[in-house]
Amino acid sequence: MGFHHVALATRNLPATHRFYTDTMGFELAKVVAAKSPEGGWAKHVFYRTPGGDLFAFWELHEMELGEDWSPAISTGIGLPAWVNHIAFRADGLADIERRKGAWLAAGYDVMEVDHGWCASVYAVDPNGILVEWCTDTRPLGAEDREEAERLLADPHPPLESAGRAVFHKASAR
Repeated sequence: MGFHHVALATRNLPATHRFYTDTMGFELAKVVAAKSPEGGWAKHVFYRTPGGDLFAFWELHEMELGEDWSPAISTGIGLPAWVNHIAFRADGLADIERRKGAWLAAGYDVMEVDHGWCASVYAVDPNGILVEWCTDTRPLGAEDREEAERLLADPHPPLESAGRAVFHKASAR
């Protein structure tokens, strides 16, 4: 069973909209504007991903949230950026290259990682959220599941290398 949608907050809807439509290739699908339980109002903006799923943002208005809240799902709560992130499915290695090129052309730095069983590219969106395009490079099978069970139960598992990371600096935006 998959998700219907994932919803996050944004402090800058125009920049978020440009990033997810122009750069990520998502399609604006639906906007709902309604009162919030806190007495203000909000726009709930839904985007259709290339895989057909929905991804959404909240633009919050007239709510007593203060000025110091951050929409960044990791750094906003004191964690490193890589901890909480959103990974979108890419359609193979050629699609990963295309997505990397789109991010770089739009002025976003990109990290590329070969994880051994999947390949990924990462960028930070206008909200400080780490987003990823990822594709499997081999199927996961019974051996992977057996290893997963063993590592899950091990209080001190052997550590793998982090994978080969390559950093690509974008031209100035």
